[in-house]
Amino acid sequence: MNEPVAKPAALRVAASVILGVIVGGILFLIVAFFFAWINRQYHWMGIPIDLQVTENAISLALLVILIGLSIAFFWWQVETTPPSEPEIPDIPESELPDDD
Repeated sequence: MNEPVAKPAALRVAASVILGVIVGGILFLIVAFFFAWINRQYHWMGIPIDLQVTENAISLALLVILIGLSIAFFWWQVETTPPSEPEIPDIPESELPDDD
């Protein structure tokens, strides 16, 4: 029942990390834009999240959390999804059947 799952290739793992960083950064931009829009609509909400991550620790923490969650999600996808092309074992020519 429990078939052994092949370890993902290094290229797939690297792609998941790169994609996680990109998606996490985009998610941060969307969330920061949403909070800035709320702050402008309702002046009484003082949510201190903006795009200046160097001056705002909350924004930096949100950026790190979103990138970490995105990397973890894509890494999990790579670990649980089998490769699209299964590995074919190399068979020496001497063991191949004759087509005659």
